Amino acid sequence: MTEGSALGCSVLVLNRFYMAIRVVNVRRALTLLYRNCAEVITIEESSYTNYNFDAWCEVSQLLALEKQPEEDYIQAVGFELQVPRIVRLTRYDKVPRSSVRFNRKNLFSRDNHCCQYCGQVRPTNQLSLDHVVPRSHGGKTTWENIVCSCLQCNSRKGGRTPTEAGMKLLSVPEKPRSNPSMALPLQDPRYSSWRTFVPSTGGNVAAR
Repeated sequence: MTEGSALGCSVLVLNRFYMAIRVVNVRRALTLLYRNCAEVITIEESSYTNYNFDAWCEVSQLLALEKQPEEDYIQAVGFELQVPRIVRLTRYDKVPRSSVRFNRKNLFSRDNHCCQYCGQVRPTNQLSLDHVVPRSHGGKTTWENIVCSCLQCNSRKGGRTPTEAGMKLLSVPEKPRSNPSMALPLQDPRYSSWRTFVPSTGGNVAAR
């Protein structure tokens, strides 16, 4: 993996009580570490190990000697720094939201950036949000009535219901039980350590 790709990795952020609160990019995570606002958390033999920035730099030099497939590194001055998967804020006590914020980013994450009509995964700039039951038919702007759609399918469906347009939903839209942006990387084995802190969202169920 290139350094540019490594910097594009995600890092899970915990509050002081080891509760998952958000996902940030590597640059943000390293800034928090360098400013002593956070520490790296690793899970070794079913127990937590905590590292401040200096300690993590030293550990990275040792780990880089025998790199593992699930590890990512970026080049620091004179050594390679392993990308942390989890960091813990040392002075942040707030409890994460009990409900998931309804917004475009979370809706795309819930549907895995996959058009719920044709099944194609597209970049964000080629996706839109579609009202399953159009607003002209009384449809509401809710988790249960909005799906990720590619621009082509959205245009084809227009102001009609899927039945009227001769289209079928791949899954039934529902409100996620936890932040979908946290759950999405769990499909990648590199983020397996997140499972300790992030509950399963359950995901969308297949349309009947």
